[in-house]
Amino acid sequence: MKPKTNIIVLMLDSLRPDHIHCYGNEKIKTPNIDSLAKDGVIFENAYPEGLPTIPVRTALFTGQYTLPFRPWQPLTPQDITIPEILTAYGYTNALITDTYHLFKPGMNFHRGFHVWRWIRGQEGDVYRSGPPKYNPEDFMKPEMKGTHVEKLLIQYLRNIADRETEEDYFVAKVIREATEWLEKEAREPFFLWVDCFDPHEPWDPPPSFEKMYTDPNYRGKKIIHPKYGKTDWLTEEELNYIRGLYAGEVSFVDKWVGVLLEKLKELDYYEKSLIVLLSDHSVPIGEHGWILKHPHTLWSELVRMTLIIKFPENTYAGTRVKKLVEDIDVPATILDVIGLERETRYMHGKSVVLLLENQVEKLRDYIITGYHESLHRCVRTEKWSFIFRPEGKDELYDLEKDPGEARNLIDECTEEAKKMASYLARYCYLYASRRSREVQRMLQLKYELSELPL
Repeated sequence: MKPKTNIIVLMLDSLRPDHIHCYGNEKIKTPNIDSLAKDGVIFENAYPEGLPTIPVRTALFTGQYTLPFRPWQPLTPQDITIPEILTAYGYTNALITDTYHLFKPGMNFHRGFHVWRWIRGQEGDVYRSGPPKYNPEDFMKPEMKGTHVEKLLIQYLRNIADRETEEDYFVAKVIREATEWLEKEAREPFFLWVDCFDPHEPWDPPPSFEKMYTDPNYRGKKIIHPKYGKTDWLTEEELNYIRGLYAGEVSFVDKWVGVLLEKLKELDYYEKSLIVLLSDHSVPIGEHGWILKHPHTLWSELVRMTLIIKFPENTYAGTRVKKLVEDIDVPATILDVIGLERETRYMHGKSVVLLLENQVEKLRDYIITGYHESLHRCVRTEKWSFIFRPEGKDELYDLEKDPGEARNLIDECTEEAKKMASYLARYCYLYASRRSREVQRMLQLKYELSELPL
Protein backbone atom coordinates (compact mmCIF):
# COMPACT_ATOMS: atom_id res chain seq x y z
CA MET A 1 0.00 0.00 0.00
CA LYS A 2 1.47 3.35 -1.09
CA PRO A 3 1.76 6.14 1.49
CA LYS A 4 -0.57 9.13 1.21
CA THR A 5 0.78 11.54 3.80
CA ASN A 6 2.00 14.92 2.54
CA ILE A 7 5.38 16.05 3.90
CA ILE A 8 6.49 19.65 4.37
CA VAL A 9 9.98 20.47 5.63
CA LEU A 10 10.74 24.10 6.48
CA MET A 11 14.44 24.78 7.00
CA LEU A 12 15.29 28.13 8.63
CA ASP A 13 19.04 28.51 8.44
CA SER A 14 20.85 29.53 11.65
CA LEU A 15 17.65 29.85 13.71
CA ARG A 16 18.65 29.66 17.37
CA PRO A 17 16.14 27.80 19.56
CA ASP A 18 16.86 30.16 22.45
CA HIS A 19 15.48 32.99 20.26
CA ILE A 20 12.04 31.35 19.93
CA HIS A 21 9.25 32.01 22.43
CA CYS A 22 8.14 28.37 22.73
CA TYR A 23 11.73 27.41 23.59
CA GLY A 24 11.66 29.84 26.51
CA ASN A 25 12.55 33.27 25.11
CA GLU A 26 10.16 35.78 26.69
CA LYS A 27 11.31 38.78 24.66
CA ILE A 28 11.31 37.75 21.01
CA LYS A 29 7.94 37.40 19.29
CA THR A 30 7.46 34.18 17.30
CA PRO A 31 3.69 33.50 17.43
CA ASN A 32 3.54 31.42 14.26
CA ILE A 33 6.35 29.05 15.14
CA ASP A 34 4.77 28.82 18.60
CA SER A 35 1.42 27.84 17.08
CA LEU A 36 3.07 25.04 15.10
CA ALA A 37 4.84 23.89 18.27
CA LYS A 38 1.51 23.84 20.12
CA ASP A 39 0.22 21.36 17.53
CA GLY A 40 3.45 19.40 17.47
CA VAL A 41 6.49 18.24 19.39
CA ILE A 42 9.39 20.43 20.56
CA PHE A 43 12.80 18.75 20.72
CA GLU A 44 14.92 20.57 23.28
CA ASN A 45 18.18 18.71 22.71
CA ALA A 46 18.55 18.49 18.94
CA TYR A 47 21.98 18.67 17.31
CA PRO A 48 23.58 18.48 13.86
CA GLU A 49 26.05 15.62 13.59
CA GLY A 50 28.36 17.61 11.31
CA LEU A 51 28.70 21.33 10.60
CA PRO A 52 27.85 23.63 8.88
CA THR A 53 25.31 24.26 6.03
CA ILE A 54 26.07 21.60 3.42
CA PRO A 55 27.06 18.71 5.73
CA VAL A 56 23.76 19.22 7.59
CA ARG A 57 21.73 19.11 4.36
CA THR A 58 23.67 16.02 3.29
CA ALA A 59 22.76 14.27 6.54
CA LEU A 60 19.12 15.36 6.23
CA PHE A 61 18.80 14.28 2.61
CA THR A 62 20.55 10.93 3.03
CA GLY A 63 20.19 9.94 6.69
CA GLN A 64 23.94 9.25 6.71
CA TYR A 65 26.62 10.55 9.07
CA THR A 66 29.01 12.99 7.42
CA LEU A 67 31.44 13.37 10.32
CA PRO A 68 34.31 12.53 10.09
CA PHE A 69 34.18 11.23 6.53
CA ARG A 70 32.67 13.94 4.34
CA PRO A 71 33.60 17.61 4.02
CA TRP A 72 31.47 20.32 2.44
CA GLN A 73 30.90 18.70 -0.97
CA PRO A 74 28.21 17.94 -3.55
CA LEU A 75 25.95 14.93 -3.33
CA THR A 76 27.74 11.98 -4.89
CA PRO A 77 26.35 9.53 -7.48
CA GLN A 78 26.31 6.92 -4.71
CA ASP A 79 24.07 8.95 -2.37
CA ILE A 80 20.43 7.87 -2.16
CA THR A 81 18.25 10.77 -1.08
CA ILE A 82 14.83 11.11 0.51
CA PRO A 83 13.21 12.58 -2.63
CA GLU A 84 14.57 9.72 -4.74
CA ILE A 85 13.05 7.19 -2.34
CA LEU A 86 9.74 9.04 -2.24
CA THR A 87 9.58 9.23 -6.04
CA ALA A 88 9.45 5.43 -6.12
CA TYR A 89 6.28 5.61 -4.00
CA GLY A 90 4.45 8.13 -6.15
CA TYR A 91 5.38 11.40 -4.45
CA THR A 92 5.66 14.73 -6.26
CA ASN A 93 8.74 16.46 -4.87
CA ALA A 94 9.49 20.19 -4.86
CA LEU A 95 12.52 22.11 -3.58
CA ILE A 96 12.17 25.87 -3.15
CA THR A 97 15.13 27.73 -1.73
CA ASP A 98 17.27 30.85 -1.59
CA THR A 99 20.10 28.95 0.14
CA TYR A 100 22.52 29.60 -2.70
CA HIS A 101 25.06 26.99 -1.62
CA LEU A 102 22.54 24.32 -2.65
CA PHE A 103 22.32 25.46 -6.26
CA LYS A 104 25.92 26.30 -7.02
CA PRO A 105 27.09 24.38 -10.12
CA GLY A 106 27.56 20.68 -9.47
CA MET A 107 26.12 20.56 -5.94
CA ASN A 108 23.25 18.26 -7.02
CA PHE A 109 20.96 18.91 -4.06
CA HIS A 110 18.00 19.19 -6.42
CA ARG A 111 18.44 15.57 -7.46
CA GLY A 112 15.27 13.56 -7.00
CA PHE A 113 13.01 16.63 -7.01
CA HIS A 114 10.52 17.03 -9.82
CA VAL A 115 10.47 20.79 -9.35
CA TRP A 116 13.16 23.09 -8.07
CA ARG A 117 12.95 26.85 -7.77
CA TRP A 118 16.03 28.92 -7.05
CA ILE A 119 15.51 32.35 -5.45
CA ARG A 120 18.65 34.24 -6.35
CA GLY A 121 20.57 36.93 -4.49
CA GLN A 122 21.19 35.87 -0.91
CA GLU A 123 24.40 36.99 0.80
CA GLY A 124 27.34 36.41 -1.58
CA ASP A 125 25.35 34.84 -4.43
CA VAL A 126 26.90 36.30 -7.59
CA TYR A 127 23.57 37.42 -8.95
CA ARG A 128 23.96 41.06 -9.96
CA SER A 129 26.97 43.04 -11.18
CA GLY A 130 25.64 46.59 -11.05
CA PRO A 131 26.35 49.22 -8.43
CA PRO A 132 25.18 48.58 -4.85
CA LYS A 133 21.81 50.06 -3.95
CA TYR A 134 23.23 51.56 -0.75
CA ASN A 135 26.59 53.01 0.18
CA PRO A 136 28.72 50.14 1.59
CA GLU A 137 30.44 52.62 3.90
CA ASP A 138 27.22 52.87 5.92
CA PHE A 139 27.44 49.15 6.73
CA MET A 140 31.12 48.74 7.59
CA LYS A 141 33.55 49.73 10.27
CA PRO A 142 37.19 50.22 9.22
CA GLU A 143 38.07 46.80 10.71
CA MET A 144 35.88 45.12 8.08
CA LYS A 145 37.76 46.59 5.12
CA GLY A 146 39.76 44.09 3.10
CA THR A 147 38.04 41.06 4.62
CA HIS A 148 35.98 38.39 2.91
CA VAL A 149 32.91 39.88 4.55
CA GLU A 150 33.44 43.18 2.70
CA LYS A 151 33.08 41.33 -0.61
CA LEU A 152 30.01 39.44 0.61
CA LEU A 153 28.41 42.63 1.85
CA ILE A 154 28.98 44.58 -1.39
CA GLN A 155 27.59 41.68 -3.41
CA TYR A 156 24.54 41.54 -1.16
CA LEU A 157 23.94 45.27 -1.57
CA ARG A 158 24.07 44.76 -5.35
CA ASN A 159 21.62 41.86 -5.13
CA ILE A 160 18.94 43.89 -3.36
CA ALA A 161 18.97 46.73 -5.88
CA ASP A 162 15.35 46.08 -6.91
CA ARG A 163 13.97 45.73 -3.38
CA GLU A 164 11.06 48.09 -2.74
CA THR A 165 8.55 46.42 -0.40
CA GLU A 166 8.53 43.79 2.34
CA GLU A 167 7.51 41.18 -0.21
CA ASP A 168 10.82 41.74 -2.01
CA TYR A 169 12.80 40.41 0.97
CA PHE A 170 14.20 36.93 0.49
CA VAL A 171 12.18 34.94 3.03
CA ALA A 172 9.02 36.50 1.58
CA LYS A 173 10.06 35.50 -1.95
CA VAL A 174 10.72 31.91 -0.89
CA ILE A 175 7.45 31.53 1.00
CA ARG A 176 5.41 33.18 -1.77
CA GLU A 177 6.96 30.77 -4.29
CA ALA A 178 6.10 27.84 -2.01
CA THR A 179 2.50 28.94 -1.52
CA GLU A 180 2.08 29.45 -5.24
CA TRP A 181 3.35 25.92 -5.91
CA LEU A 182 0.97 24.52 -3.30
CA GLU A 183 -1.93 26.43 -4.83
CA LYS A 184 -1.30 25.68 -8.49
CA GLU A 185 0.91 22.63 -8.90
CA ALA A 186 0.95 20.34 -5.85
CA ARG A 187 -0.26 16.80 -6.51
CA GLU A 188 -0.83 14.53 -3.53
CA PRO A 189 1.04 12.93 -2.00
CA PHE A 190 3.77 15.56 -2.14
CA PHE A 191 7.10 16.26 -0.50
CA LEU A 192 7.81 19.99 -0.23
CA TRP A 193 11.21 21.13 1.03
CA VAL A 194 11.28 24.90 1.68
CA ASP A 195 14.83 25.99 2.51
CA CYS A 196 15.09 29.61 3.75
CA PHE A 197 18.56 31.11 4.16
CA ASP A 198 17.11 33.58 6.70
CA PRO A 199 17.68 34.22 9.56
CA HIS A 200 21.27 33.64 8.44
CA GLU A 201 23.35 36.80 8.15
CA PRO A 202 23.14 39.43 6.66
CA TRP A 203 20.65 40.46 9.36
CA ASP A 204 18.68 42.94 7.35
CA PRO A 205 14.99 42.84 8.33
CA PRO A 206 12.49 45.48 7.13
CA PRO A 207 12.56 48.73 9.16
CA SER A 208 9.55 47.84 11.31
CA PHE A 209 11.25 44.61 12.43
CA GLU A 210 14.67 46.26 12.75
CA LYS A 211 13.16 48.67 15.28
CA MET A 212 11.50 45.95 17.37
CA TYR A 213 14.61 45.04 19.35
CA THR A 214 17.23 47.74 18.64
CA ASP A 215 17.91 50.93 20.58
CA PRO A 216 16.08 53.82 18.87
CA ASN A 217 18.97 56.11 19.86
CA TYR A 218 21.59 54.00 18.04
CA ARG A 219 23.44 56.12 15.46
CA GLY A 220 26.34 53.86 14.54
CA LYS A 221 27.07 51.81 11.44
CA LYS A 222 24.36 49.43 10.25
CA ILE A 223 26.42 46.28 10.79
CA ILE A 224 24.14 43.73 9.12
CA HIS A 225 27.03 41.35 8.37
CA PRO A 226 29.84 41.58 10.94
CA LYS A 227 33.21 40.11 10.17
CA TYR A 228 33.99 36.64 11.50
CA GLY A 229 36.09 36.49 14.62
CA LYS A 230 36.36 37.94 18.08
CA THR A 231 34.10 40.76 19.18
CA ASP A 232 36.86 43.05 20.50
CA TRP A 233 36.44 45.35 17.48
CA LEU A 234 32.82 46.06 18.42
CA THR A 235 31.53 48.37 21.15
CA GLU A 236 28.88 47.05 23.52
CA GLU A 237 26.37 49.37 21.82
CA GLU A 238 27.22 47.93 18.40
CA LEU A 239 27.02 44.36 19.65
CA ASN A 240 23.61 44.99 21.19
CA TYR A 241 22.47 46.53 17.91
CA ILE A 242 23.61 43.44 15.99
CA ARG A 243 21.78 41.20 18.45
CA GLY A 244 18.68 43.31 17.94
CA LEU A 245 18.97 42.91 14.17
CA TYR A 246 19.13 39.14 14.51
CA ALA A 247 16.12 39.12 16.81
CA GLY A 248 14.22 41.27 14.32
CA GLU A 249 15.18 38.89 11.54
CA VAL A 250 13.79 35.98 13.58
CA SER A 251 10.46 37.74 14.11
CA PHE A 252 10.29 38.66 10.42
CA VAL A 253 10.94 35.06 9.40
CA ASP A 254 8.24 33.97 11.85
CA LYS A 255 5.73 36.26 10.12
CA TRP A 256 6.30 34.45 6.83
CA VAL A 257 6.22 31.05 8.51
CA GLY A 258 2.70 32.09 9.41
CA VAL A 259 1.89 32.84 5.75
CA LEU A 260 2.93 29.31 4.78
CA LEU A 261 1.00 27.69 7.63
CA GLU A 262 -2.13 29.67 6.78
CA LYS A 263 -1.92 28.57 3.15
CA LEU A 264 -1.61 24.94 4.24
CA LYS A 265 -4.75 25.36 6.35
CA GLU A 266 -6.61 27.16 3.59
CA LEU A 267 -5.88 24.30 1.17
CA ASP A 268 -6.83 21.68 3.78
CA TYR A 269 -3.31 20.25 3.95
CA TYR A 270 -2.32 21.29 7.48
CA GLU A 271 -4.08 18.73 9.69
CA LYS A 272 -3.22 15.64 7.67
CA SER A 273 0.37 16.56 6.83
CA LEU A 274 3.70 15.83 8.49
CA ILE A 275 5.37 19.22 9.01
CA VAL A 276 9.00 19.57 10.13
CA LEU A 277 10.40 22.98 11.08
CA LEU A 278 14.10 23.00 11.84
CA SER A 279 17.39 24.84 11.59
CA ASP A 280 20.77 23.47 10.63
CA HIS A 281 22.55 25.00 13.64
CA SER A 282 22.61 28.22 15.65
CA VAL A 283 24.94 31.23 15.39
CA PRO A 284 27.21 32.96 17.95
CA ILE A 285 26.44 36.64 18.54
CA GLY A 286 29.09 37.65 21.03
CA GLU A 287 28.82 34.82 23.55
CA HIS A 288 32.26 33.66 24.66
CA GLY A 289 33.69 36.70 22.83
CA TRP A 290 33.10 35.40 19.30
CA ILE A 291 30.68 36.32 16.53
CA LEU A 292 29.47 34.09 13.66
CA LYS A 293 30.45 30.47 13.03
CA HIS A 294 33.94 29.12 13.64
CA PRO A 295 35.09 25.50 13.79
CA HIS A 296 36.16 25.90 17.43
CA THR A 297 33.07 27.74 18.80
CA LEU A 298 31.34 24.50 19.74
CA TRP A 299 29.21 25.94 22.51
CA SER A 300 25.40 25.99 22.59
CA GLU A 301 25.21 29.23 20.62
CA LEU A 302 26.42 27.26 17.59
CA VAL A 303 25.71 23.56 18.04
CA ARG A 304 22.05 23.57 19.10
CA MET A 305 19.44 23.29 16.38
CA THR A 306 15.73 24.06 16.35
CA LEU A 307 13.49 21.05 15.74
CA ILE A 308 9.69 21.05 15.86
CA ILE A 309 7.63 18.26 14.27
CA LYS A 310 3.87 18.39 13.75
CA PHE A 311 2.57 14.91 13.08
CA PRO A 312 -0.53 14.09 10.98
CA GLU A 313 -3.78 14.84 12.85
CA ASN A 314 -1.64 16.64 15.47
CA THR A 315 -0.68 13.38 17.16
CA TYR A 316 1.58 13.99 20.20
CA ALA A 317 0.58 17.71 20.23
CA GLY A 318 2.09 19.70 23.08
CA THR A 319 4.87 17.20 23.83
CA ARG A 320 8.37 18.32 24.77
CA VAL A 321 11.27 15.90 24.34
CA LYS A 322 14.49 16.38 26.31
CA LYS A 323 16.24 13.26 25.06
CA LEU A 324 19.08 13.67 22.57
CA VAL A 325 18.20 13.67 18.88
CA GLU A 326 20.29 14.40 15.79
CA ASP A 327 19.58 15.74 12.33
CA ILE A 328 19.98 12.23 10.87
CA ASP A 329 16.89 11.20 12.87
CA VAL A 330 14.70 13.48 10.74
CA PRO A 331 14.72 11.44 7.49
CA ALA A 332 14.27 8.21 9.46
CA THR A 333 11.27 9.77 11.22
CA ILE A 334 9.72 10.99 7.97
CA LEU A 335 9.92 7.56 6.37
CA ASP A 336 8.69 5.82 9.51
CA VAL A 337 5.63 8.09 9.88
CA ILE A 338 4.47 7.49 6.30
CA GLY A 339 4.84 3.74 6.64
CA LEU A 340 8.21 3.26 4.96
CA GLU A 341 10.25 2.19 7.99
CA ARG A 342 11.93 -0.49 5.85
CA GLU A 343 13.55 2.27 3.78
CA THR A 344 15.52 3.42 6.83
CA ARG A 345 17.52 0.19 7.06
CA TYR A 346 20.69 1.76 5.68
CA MET A 347 20.31 5.09 7.42
CA HIS A 348 22.23 5.97 10.56
CA GLY A 349 19.37 7.85 12.21
CA LYS A 350 16.44 6.52 14.24
CA SER A 351 12.79 7.51 14.21
CA VAL A 352 11.77 9.79 17.08
CA VAL A 353 8.46 7.92 17.15
CA LEU A 354 10.31 5.33 19.22
CA LEU A 355 10.63 7.97 21.95
CA LEU A 356 7.11 9.31 21.60
CA GLU A 357 5.60 5.83 21.84
CA ASN A 358 7.82 4.98 24.83
CA GLN A 359 9.30 2.04 22.94
CA VAL A 360 12.77 3.14 24.02
CA GLU A 361 14.00 5.31 26.87
CA LYS A 362 16.43 7.19 24.61
CA LEU A 363 17.83 7.03 21.08
CA ARG A 364 21.44 7.51 22.16
CA ASP A 365 23.59 8.24 25.21
CA TYR A 366 25.56 11.09 23.64
CA ILE A 367 26.10 13.07 20.43
CA ILE A 368 29.31 14.19 18.73
CA THR A 369 29.49 17.21 16.46
CA GLY A 370 32.04 19.45 14.77
CA TYR A 371 33.48 20.50 11.42
CA HIS A 372 35.07 17.92 9.13
CA GLU A 373 37.94 20.31 8.40
CA SER A 374 38.61 20.93 12.09
CA LEU A 375 40.06 18.80 14.85
CA HIS A 376 37.82 20.36 17.52
CA ARG A 377 34.90 18.16 18.63
CA CYS A 378 31.95 18.58 20.98
CA VAL A 379 30.56 15.59 22.89
CA ARG A 380 27.23 16.07 24.65
CA THR A 381 24.91 14.21 26.94
CA GLU A 382 21.76 15.77 28.35
CA LYS A 383 23.82 17.03 31.31
CA TRP A 384 27.39 17.49 30.12
CA SER A 385 29.23 19.17 27.26
CA PHE A 386 32.84 18.16 26.61
CA ILE A 387 34.85 20.06 24.00
CA PHE A 388 37.97 18.34 22.70
CA ARG A 389 40.72 20.80 21.86
CA PRO A 390 43.59 19.44 19.75
CA GLU A 391 46.02 21.76 21.54
CA GLY A 392 45.09 20.06 24.82
CA LYS A 393 42.97 22.75 26.52
CA ASP A 394 39.77 20.71 26.72
CA GLU A 395 36.58 22.09 28.25
CA LEU A 396 33.78 20.54 30.34
CA TYR A 397 30.49 22.21 31.26
CA ASP A 398 27.51 21.21 33.36
CA LEU A 399 24.62 22.20 31.07
CA GLU A 400 22.01 21.84 33.82
CA LYS A 401 23.71 24.19 36.28
CA ASP A 402 25.57 26.32 33.76
CA PRO A 403 23.61 26.49 30.45
CA GLY A 404 25.68 29.48 29.32
CA GLU A 405 28.88 27.40 29.60
CA ALA A 406 30.71 30.02 31.63
CA ARG A 407 32.56 27.75 34.07
CA ASN A 408 35.00 25.19 32.70
CA LEU A 409 35.04 22.19 35.06
CA ILE A 410 37.74 20.23 33.27
CA ASP A 411 40.09 20.34 36.28
CA GLU A 412 37.37 19.77 38.88
CA CYS A 413 35.37 16.90 37.42
CA THR A 414 38.20 14.79 36.07
CA GLU A 415 36.36 11.46 36.10
CA GLU A 416 33.43 12.89 34.17
CA ALA A 417 35.85 14.50 31.73
CA LYS A 418 37.58 11.15 31.14
CA LYS A 419 34.23 9.46 30.57
CA MET A 420 33.12 12.09 28.07
CA ALA A 421 36.49 12.02 26.32
CA SER A 422 36.25 8.25 25.97
CA TYR A 423 33.13 8.63 23.81
CA LEU A 424 35.28 10.11 21.07
CA ALA A 425 36.94 6.70 20.70
CA ARG A 426 40.47 6.01 19.56
CA TYR A 427 39.50 6.81 15.96
CA CYS A 428 39.10 10.50 16.74
CA TYR A 429 42.41 10.81 18.52
CA LEU A 430 44.31 8.95 15.79
CA TYR A 431 42.56 11.09 13.20
CA ALA A 432 43.47 14.27 15.09
CA SER A 433 47.07 13.16 15.42
CA ARG A 434 47.42 12.45 11.71
CA ARG A 435 45.62 15.63 10.70
CA SER A 436 47.84 17.60 13.06
CA ARG A 437 50.94 16.29 11.30
CA GLU A 438 49.28 17.02 7.96
CA VAL A 439 48.56 20.61 8.99
CA GLN A 440 52.14 21.02 10.19
CA ARG A 441 53.42 19.79 6.80
CA MET A 442 51.08 22.21 5.01
CA LEU A 443 52.34 25.11 7.12
CA GLN A 444 55.95 24.10 6.46
CA LEU A 445 55.30 23.93 2.72
CA LYS A 446 53.60 27.33 2.83
CA TYR A 447 56.65 28.70 4.65
CA GLU A 448 59.11 27.17 2.18
CA LEU A 449 57.26 28.54 -0.84
CA SER A 450 56.82 32.06 0.46
CA GLU A 451 58.89 34.87 1.81
CA LEU A 452 56.59 35.22 4.81
CA PRO A 453 57.53 33.97 8.27
CA LEU A 454 55.32 31.31 9.86
